Amino acid sequence: MSRIAVVERSKCHPVKCGGYLCAKVCPVNRGGKDCIIQGSDNKAQISETLCIDCGICIKKCPFKAINIINLPHVLTQDPVFRYGVNKFELFRLPIPHEGKVVGLLGANGVGKTTALKLLSGQLRVNLGKSNDLTDKEIIDAFKGSELQGYFEDVLEGKIKVSYKPQHIDMIPEQFSGKVKDLLLKVSDEKQVKKFADKLDIAFALDKDIGKLAGGELQKIAILIAILKDADLYFFDEPASYLDVKERIKVAKVIRELSKDKAVLVVEHDLLILDYLADLVHILFGKPVVYGVVSHPYSAKNGINTYLGGYLADENVRFREEEIKFEVSVTDARKIGEIFVSYPSFTKKLGEFSLQVKESQIFKKEIVGIVGPNSIGKTTFMKVLAGLLKPEEGDIGVKLKIAYKPQYVKAESVGVMQVLLEVNKQALSQENKLAILKPLDIEELLEKNLDELSGGELQRVAIATTLLQEADLYLFDEPSTYLDVEQRLHASRTIQKVIKSREAASLVIDHDLLFISYLSDRVLVFDGIPSKEGKAEEIKGVKEGMNFFLKELDITCRRDPETHRPRVNKLDSVKDREQRESGVYFEF
Repeated sequence: MSRIAVVERSKCHPVKCGGYLCAKVCPVNRGGKDCIIQGSDNKAQISETLCIDCGICIKKCPFKAINIINLPHVLTQDPVFRYGVNKFELFRLPIPHEGKVVGLLGANGVGKTTALKLLSGQLRVNLGKSNDLTDKEIIDAFKGSELQGYFEDVLEGKIKVSYKPQHIDMIPEQFSGKVKDLLLKVSDEKQVKKFADKLDIAFALDKDIGKLAGGELQKIAILIAILKDADLYFFDEPASYLDVKERIKVAKVIRELSKDKAVLVVEHDLLILDYLADLVHILFGKPVVYGVVSHPYSAKNGINTYLGGYLADENVRFREEEIKFEVSVTDARKIGEIFVSYPSFTKKLGEFSLQVKESQIFKKEIVGIVGPNSIGKTTFMKVLAGLLKPEEGDIGVKLKIAYKPQYVKAESVGVMQVLLEVNKQALSQENKLAILKPLDIEELLEKNLDELSGGELQRVAIATTLLQEADLYLFDEPSTYLDVEQRLHASRTIQKVIKSREAASLVIDHDLLFISYLSDRVLVFDGIPSKEGKAEEIKGVKEGMNFFLKELDITCRRDPETHRPRVNKLDSVKDREQRESGVYFEF
C-alpha cells in the first residue's frame, strides 16, 4: 500500500484549533516520535512514513483539513508529480496522439489541469520528490512507454505547444488594447480573418479586450491558441460561456486542427466532449488529495465508463452509484395546478428587442430555458424577477422570487455570513441535509467568497438561492464551472427543493444533458443574437428540444447504455434518418 497524507492549507487553522490539535492527539507523537509537526508554512505537517493511519487526527480536526488515503501500489506505482509535502499528488499522465483529439474527463480537483501543465512544460515532472530532477531522470522515469520519446522532445525544445487556459478572465488583466492588435502579434492578418470567421468572432476584432463579454473572451482565447504554430494544442474547458451552437462550431474547428496535430481537451460538457474527442482518459481519485489517470478509451466507452463509475480493466470503483440520464416526457398540455401565468410582452434594450409569448408555469415544475447567447434569455428572467420593466403594462408576477444571476461576484466576505444573511436557519440540520451537503458547501464555510474557485463560487450561489424562502426560483447558467458529478448533484438538489416546497423554477443553461435531465418542460428562444429575440410558449421537453435542435441544425440520438444524448456526426446514416423523420432529439 502507498500512503498519502494531505493537509488542505486553506482549511488548516492551527491557532483556531488550540495549537496543532492534531499533533496533540496523535498516538505516535504521544509515544515520543514526531509524526505531526509544525511545517515551514506554519501549517500541520504529517510524516507519511510514521503515520499509522489511526484516523484520530482526521476525526479531531475541527476544520476537516486532513486527508489520509491508502492506495494499492500496483494501481498508482510512482507519482509523476507532487506540489510539495502533504500536497496534491498525481499518478500517470495522458498520452498525446498526433491526428487525434484526446479528452480528459474527471471531477474538479483531481489533476486534469495539472496533467496539461506537465505535458505542456508549464510544470516540471518531479516524481513526487521535492528536489529538482535532471532531464535524464525524467526521461528514465518513462523509459519503455509512449511518453519517453515525448519528454525527450519536450526537454530538448523540439515540441512547440499552444495552451488555452481555463481561467480566461485573466486575459484582460495581462493585455489591453484592441483584440485585433493582440491577434496580429500571434499570426498574420490572413490567418486571423480565416479563423475569426470560422469561430464567428470577426465582429469583435475592433473591440477593446477589456470590454469583451464572457463568450467573446472565450472564443478569442481559443482563437489565440489556434493561431499559434505548434505541434501540440491544449484546450482547458473551451465550452464555458458559449451557447450550444457556438460549442459545436468550436468543436468542429478543433477537430479540423487535429488532422495533423495532437490535441488535448479538458471538458465537462459530455455532449461536446463526445462530439469532439477520439480518445478519453478518465481521471479519478479524491479532489485536492490525489488523482490517477486511466488508460485511454474510445470517446464513447470512456464517457460511459465514467458515468458507470467502474474501471473494469483496473478493478477500481471510483463512484458508488451509476449515472443515468432520464428525460421527462411531460406533455406541454399537462394537467396540473397553474402556479403563475405571464402575458405576452416586449422589452427593448438599446438596439435589441425581445418578444415573449404568453405562457403558464405549473406548480412543482422546473422549466429549462435554451437558446443562443445574446437572444434575451437573461433579459426575460430579469423581467420576471422585477429587475427590468417591460415596454408596456405589468407582467403580473406577484410571487416571492429568488434569483441567481449569470455572473457571481467574489467579494471579501465569509461564506457562512452570506448564507446566514439570506436564511438565519441556513445551518439547520434540515438545510444541511437538503442543500449544503449535496452541494458540498460545509467544507467551504470557513472561507471567504474571493478565496473560492469558480466551481465553489457557483455552488455557493446555488445554495444561497435555494436557502431563500420564495415561490419562484430563477437560475441563470448554474452549471458553469461545475464538473459532471457536481452538475448531477446540483440538478437533483434543485429538483428536490422545488418539488418539496411546491414552488417552481426557471433554469437557463447551455449544457443540453443538464437541461434535459433537470427539466419538466422547456422554453425555447430564437431570433437574431444582439438584434431580436423571440420566446415561444413553454413546451414539453420532447417537442421543445426537437424544435431547438432543428434550429441548431444538429440531431441527437440516445446512447442505449446510459440514455445520454449524443450528437450525430453531420450527414451520418443516423443523422440523415432522423432528419428525414423530423426527429432531431431522439427519445
